[in-house]
Parts: sequence; structure tokens; C-alpha cells
Amino acid sequence: MDPDHLIALMTEVIPNYSCLVFCPTKKNCENVAEMICKYLNKEYRNHRESEKHDLIKDLKNIGKGILCPVLKRTIPFGIAYHHSGLTSDERKRIEEAYSAGVLCLLTCTSTLAAGVNLPARRVILRAPYVATEFLKKNQYKQMIGRAGRAGIDSAGESILIVQEKDKHLVRDLVNSPLENCYSNLILEFTKGIQSLLLSLVGLKIARNPEEIYHFMCGTLFGVQQQFLSKEKSLSDITREALECLIEKGLLKGKITSEKEQKSQSNLEITQLGQATYKGSIDLAYCDALYRDLKKGLEGLVLESCLHLLYLTTPYDMTYHCRPDWMIYFRQFSQLNSVEQKVAAIVGVPESFITKKASGQAIKKDVDNGVVNRLYLSFVLYALLKETNIWNVSEKFNMSRGYVQNLLNSAASFSSCVLHFSEELEEFWVYKALLTELTKRLTYCVKAELIPLMEVAGVLESRAKQLYDSGYKTLAHLANADPETLVKMIEHLSRRQARQIVSSAKMLLREKAEALQEEVEELLKVPTGTSEGLLTTLP
Repeated sequence: MDPDHLIALMTEVIPNYSCLVFCPTKKNCENVAEMICKYLNKEYRNHRESEKHDLIKDLKNIGKGILCPVLKRTIPFGIAYHHSGLTSDERKRIEEAYSAGVLCLLTCTSTLAAGVNLPARRVILRAPYVATEFLKKNQYKQMIGRAGRAGIDSAGESILIVQEKDKHLVRDLVNSPLENCYSNLILEFTKGIQSLLLSLVGLKIARNPEEIYHFMCGTLFGVQQQFLSKEKSLSDITREALECLIEKGLLKGKITSEKEQKSQSNLEITQLGQATYKGSIDLAYCDALYRDLKKGLEGLVLESCLHLLYLTTPYDMTYHCRPDWMIYFRQFSQLNSVEQKVAAIVGVPESFITKKASGQAIKKDVDNGVVNRLYLSFVLYALLKETNIWNVSEKFNMSRGYVQNLLNSAASFSSCVLHFSEELEEFWVYKALLTELTKRLTYCVKAELIPLMEVAGVLESRAKQLYDSGYKTLAHLANADPETLVKMIEHLSRRQARQIVSSAKMLLREKAEALQEEVEELLKVPTGTSEGLLTTLP
């Protein structure tokens, strides 16, 4: 069934020209791609057949031998879907194939319109919706702006498919002006104004409320304040934000009234405030993070990295998490007794998981944020053990793009928590633990491959090839002969081999220099020491 006559609209331009079909949801992208292939003539399979075969092979390698069944059916016709459910490597390879003309049609979500420069001869909007929300004018402009890009194509056209019930809305959409651009400082209070003011004091850009107010007058929010907040003045909003920061223990000082402004004292950042802004921690979560790290000191489970993973699982991802309780119970059951204690320590009893999985009523309240955060830490734990996004996404019934996004967010947040801990002496123990965990989350490979992946141009598959060929350390790689590497490593060009060896030498030299600086610092004679107390080292 093709009620919107998509096939006729597309076959007018493909395969000689490109076409983008914007769909409201990710699932709709995949369904539309498959539907098109069912009705297309089999002659479309012959267009650049060998290059499409190479694309399938590359996507299989990216998925470590696994290829999405939908892409396997659609790519031979020169068609693919593009949305956040794909991993970044898959999206990049599909974008390259589309730009090269190997793929002639992409079914995609609105994210492609804003983030990627992929022009088309014809753009089709299958519905005037993004998920369940009606299109905004700027979104509509972004999508149709892909058609006939100047300097890339000589012509372009866009088609919007509309149901009868939406006709009046679309008429208003087309005739309406673009939405105004407003500052987000007031909308995102903790990420916006409060974070800005904390950084101003921490960086000593502004030292007192008066200087901070003058700074705020020069922001976009300061210019637009009368439109965004009619009830309060800019001075009132600034004062409230500063009072909130003082109340949270992030700043110290006194906020005086407007009449007393001439004698205002300087504001100072507290240790907690310093840790928060240097760690780039969202102010909405800094108190929770401090409590969690403090609680972790009382009984940190180090038999595995699960407890540390829980502490570095991003708070903001818990709100969109919807645990599958049978999977939750299965994963919990596979933990050993010590790892299961982690759940109890953070506040998720075994009885709660069991009752949820069996559909029983829960009498005792358990914090949903903690429950969801532990579930996501199970996903990360499985990733570090298996290092295969495909396997983990299937195990937890999540899209591989979501799993990769979780991994990237956790690596970033782990680094933030590390910097947060470095500023607070009581959390000194986390420094060494989080340094290693951040590396593991960043590379998500077996521990022995991490030193090789620090070299520019060496990804996981290449690191495995090098390790299996005997190049197990950075020193091995730095002293390798490029010609020997070309012979031993499959699909490695001379240029790539020379770059890898050169990068390894540079990295090794940097590490050696850093160690030499440490040695010199240790051997440096302390200033102000009596000469009689000094002895010469042998």
C-alpha cells in the first residue's frame, strides 16, 4: 500500500538524482524505507551495485559482523534510513555513501535537517509533524532548505504531504513568519543563569553583585528581559539567582538591597562551588552528586567497577529511561553476591526488582531516579564486559544509537566527576579510580587495547590487528618499521603506517617528558631550607 504516492514522487528523481523523505518518527523511517523497496523495480539494484556491496561490507565491519536486517534489504536498492537509533559510525558511513551517490534516497527524521549537510534534488515531508508535535516554521525551513543547495545542485523542490484535517494548520505554517530567537538563560535556570553567575565569580570576571548585574545587561537575556520576564526586573532575577547559589553553599557573601549597593562586599566561591564549575556539573545535580560520592566513601564496592559506574551514570539520562523489568531482574540475577550488594547500597532492594518483574504491588516507595540510574549502570557494565554495542542493545532491547549515546555521556560525565573530586580533598580516593574508568568508558575496549587506541588514527579494529601481530604496547608501536607494519597488518597503507608510527613516537615522547618533569619536581631543592640540613644525593 502506498496511499501517499511516494513511489511515483521518488521515481521521478532517483537513481540519477537524490531524494530525502522526512518522517515523523524513527520507526516510521524504517517502515517507509522497506515499503519503498517492496514496490521498486528490481532494475534499481543494478545501479552502482559493487559500491553498494562495499557499503554493506563496511557496515557489517562497523557492527562487528552484524548488519541491521532493514538496511540489508534496502541498501541494494540504493535506499537507507538515517536517525539517532544508528551508531555514529553507521550514520557517518551512510552519509558518505549518500553524498557519493551510492545511496540515492534516505528516509530520515528532523535531526538530519539541523545537523548534517546532505542536499537533495527533491525533499518530501511525509507529514507536518516531528513525533507528535506539529512543525514549527524554522523546522520546516530547515527541512525544505535541503532541496537544491546553491553551488551543489542547479534545481530543487520540496513536497509536503498533508491530510485533510491538517490543511488549515499547514496554510498558517506556510504563511507565518519565522519564530523569534530568544535567550534560554531564563528557561534553563540551573544550566542558564545560575551556572553563568557561578562561573563569573569563579573566574573572577565579576566580584560583586553590581559587577555581575552590569555583565548581565550585556547579554542577550539582558536585552530581551522585558519580553521574557515581565513580572521581575533584571536586577531582581540576578539577585534571586545569587541568593540561590549562596543558599546551595556554592557562593559565600552577602547580597544587599539596591539602596545599599554602593557598599557591597565581594562574593567568593566555596570549595563545593569551585568543584561544581570546574567539573562542569549541572547545578541541578551537584547536591545529589556530592551526597552520592560521600555515601560511596562509606562502603565503596571495588570487587568490580559496577559501583563506580553507578556513580558516573549521568543523572539527566534517567528521566527518559523506561526499564524492562524482566531484563532488569535477569541482569540483577546474573550478578555475583558482592555486586548485588551494590543495588542495596544505592537504595534498590532485591525484593523491589523481583516484585516489579512479577507484576506485584509495591508498598514501599523507592526513588525512581535511583532505580533508573542503576538500570543504566547495568547497561554500561555489560558494555565494558562485552565491548559490543550491538550485543548489549539487543540484550536490553534498546537502539544501538541510544546505547552509544549513553556510553559517550557516561564517559563525559565520568571526566566531570573526576574534576569535581579533584577540587574536594575528602574525595581524593576517587582520583585514581575515575582516571582509569574514564579511559575505559571513552574507548570501551579490552583494557590491553587502550594504550594502542591513544595513538591518533588507531580505532578498535586496528588496535586488535596490531595487538594480535605482537605490537602490544606504545613502545612497540613507536619503534615499529612502517614497511613491516604494511606487510603484517591487512588493509594498511604505507601512508597510514607512517602516520601511526609517527603519532606513537610523539605520544611516547610526551609521556616521557611528563615523567621527567615529575622526577625533576621531586628532586628540586625546597626553598627556605637551612643549608646545614641539606645533603647531596649519591
